[in-house]
Amino acid sequence: MRSSSMPLLSLTLTTINLPYKEALVLVPSPTISLKSTTYQSFSSKTRLKKPFQTTSICRFCKNQEDFISLLVNSAPGFDRLKKMMMIFDNYIVGTFLVSLFGFVFLFILRRTNNSKKKIEKVSREFKIQTDAVNGIGMGECLPENGSGDDVIIVGAGVAGAALAHTLGKHGRRVNVIERDLTEPDRIVGELLQPGGYLKLVELGLEDCVEEIDAQRVLGYALFKDGRNARLSYPLEKFHADVAGRSFHNGRFIRRMREKAATLPNVRLEQGTVASLLEENGTIRGVQYKTKDGQELRAYAPLTIVCDGCFSNLRRSLCNPKVDVPSCFVGLVLENCELPFSNHGHVILADPSPILFYPISSTEVRCLVDVPGQRLPSIANGEMTNYLKTMVAPQVPPELHDAFIAAVDKGNIRTMPNRSMPADPHSTPGALLMGDAFNMRHPLTGGGMTVALSDIVVLRDLLRPLHDLHDAASLTKYLESFYTLRKPVASTINTLAGALYKVFSASPNQARKEMRQACFDYLSLGGIFSTGPVALLSGLNPHPLSLVLHFFAVAIYGVGRLLLPFPSLQRMWIGARLVSSASGIIFPIIKAEGVRQMFFPATIPALYRAPPVD
Repeated sequence: MRSSSMPLLSLTLTTINLPYKEALVLVPSPTISLKSTTYQSFSSKTRLKKPFQTTSICRFCKNQEDFISLLVNSAPGFDRLKKMMMIFDNYIVGTFLVSLFGFVFLFILRRTNNSKKKIEKVSREFKIQTDAVNGIGMGECLPENGSGDDVIIVGAGVAGAALAHTLGKHGRRVNVIERDLTEPDRIVGELLQPGGYLKLVELGLEDCVEEIDAQRVLGYALFKDGRNARLSYPLEKFHADVAGRSFHNGRFIRRMREKAATLPNVRLEQGTVASLLEENGTIRGVQYKTKDGQELRAYAPLTIVCDGCFSNLRRSLCNPKVDVPSCFVGLVLENCELPFSNHGHVILADPSPILFYPISSTEVRCLVDVPGQRLPSIANGEMTNYLKTMVAPQVPPELHDAFIAAVDKGNIRTMPNRSMPADPHSTPGALLMGDAFNMRHPLTGGGMTVALSDIVVLRDLLRPLHDLHDAASLTKYLESFYTLRKPVASTINTLAGALYKVFSASPNQARKEMRQACFDYLSLGGIFSTGPVALLSGLNPHPLSLVLHFFAVAIYGVGRLLLPFPSLQRMWIGARLVSSASGIIFPIIKAEGVRQMFFPATIPALYRAPPVD
């Protein structure tokens, strides 16, 4: 309450001099003048430091004796003075009563306000205790408004299901719309690297690899021209349970969907999203068709698109530059033993690699890479002939018979291998995740690791936010997501693209030397194998380390050429080898973003604080 000034009346009497013969020495003629006297106002917290003064100021004479004489000898003047003093006393009494009433009123208001604060405090404490009982910890967000969803997730694959559980566990109301909620049947997304498993543990989803006959993967085995090299994951510093996992993709997704559906604030429904709902440049929700054919609309302040590699919604949210360098031909080998148990097997075949890895205790997945987008026909038998005549002779002897049996069985599946660098449009109200956002060649099995790492980054960014309705501020704040995800994403993306080109056969002599140098470098063991494998597995997401190892392979290849006796031809091939290595890795780095990969501290978005609710 601000201080105010209260004007009080100050009474001044002047004397009028009359002739002595009129028998009156003095006749008081009172006049009233305004004198501004300021008193400190009071509030509910402060009382008056100085009581009101009720003594008027009467200026009749210079001393007390003159004043008494005047009152005795001037009866009419005294009567008038008495009347005015009574009127003035009424003003003072009224002022006192009003002030007293105001004081009482403010006191009542103060007590009421304090009571409300105490009630709100008790309510908050009770809410926190209730949240703790329900499993919602500190830093987790409860929806602000009384109805509706906080987040819409399009797609319930690996990224969508994991994200739904993560956001739901932190108090968000999540609506997941998936085209088909039955168990998927795919030939990719079956190998989870150790780095991805650690992210799964961080998200509380590690039990999703249980009860699906998942197999532990401890490393890789490379095969080339009758030689082999065993490359183990550097897991010595981790818990004994940390390792890669391989499984049926559909079983893994089913487990994650089931876990997400156990949360009361996560709703999974089957429907096909046709479009995003946009209003003044902001995504407000989605329009979709249910499995019954009913067209509906769903609204939420944030829509996250995770509808996979065949996404039909990504064009409005990013600049898709999809490349299809090859296709996988998938087979399932039954009741056979791999040369190195609990290892993925990579055969450096001609024209491109062949992969083997376990997906259950009795099944081994075989993926044959076929360059280009045109495949031999399965219907007229061209594919069977290709596999038996071109591929089978390059398969390790331990797997040859099982491979032929799988071809004869005829359950041949194909899948295009897509790569797409992340190039998002900053769109208020929407975000891309998973393969809809970023893809790399599946040779290294890094897709799920990148997706789970992205979810951890997004979870941490959204954790302090209670209200997602300010789309503009949220979008600006989430721009840091694209930089924070780069260490893991760019390392795995670059390595996948570079290794596929190095491992593929080529008539170019420099490329042949690079391929052989890579195999020999990894066969050296020690840091020469654990370093690259740590990068590939997501355990050491450092782009600079990747570049150093890659050019170390190139230099090692040049050294092989020049020793023991260099020649002009060998020197020329060595120069072309370095040039070829540069031509492989630099375009990939450029697509990923040099500044975000190597100089993330210079990105301003990295330092933006969360928007204030």
